[in-house]
Amino acid sequence: MAKVLVLNASYEPLNITGWRRAVVLIIKGKAEQIEHNGKLLYPGFPLPTVIRLVYYVRLPYKEIPLTRRNIFHRDAHMCQYCGYGGENLTLDHVYPKSRGGGESWENIVTACVRCNVQKGNRTPQEAQMPLGRSPKQPYSGLYFEVTKYLQNGGHQEWRKYLIGF
Repeated sequence: MAKVLVLNASYEPLNITGWRRAVVLIIKGKAEQIEHNGKLLYPGFPLPTVIRLVYYVRLPYKEIPLTRRNIFHRDAHMCQYCGYGGENLTLDHVYPKSRGGGESWENIVTACVRCNVQKGNRTPQEAQMPLGRSPKQPYSGLYFEVTKYLQNGGHQEWRKYLIGF
């Protein structure tokens, strides 16, 4: 089933929907087609991959919960120190809890057991173990769904609309 990225009138990513729902929105005049993959739904009507709503939709802010699963997903199930992507991954506090480091998106990363033990009760600078990328809170709940499609190699045309993903 083909998925379609839905953008707000301001080109901000809102949702991912099925191609049927996207076509209905286009036909009703509630959305316009921005990108397509070259496949035709019927002659003269390409199958959309990105649509933009005609009118701006205001959505309430919904914070993403700080959970083990979400942190592993954000870090692509890879150690942020050495790049290891196998089993036995743990969570590491960038600035240690014993030194006042808290529970936040910016202070917790995925680490393999070896790197976590090697770093110990030190900061990455003190342990001379730089992070592969600095941890940050995901932009939205849509982040996890979108990255799943992009990591599988599909929907590369979505990238230009996903600033911060």
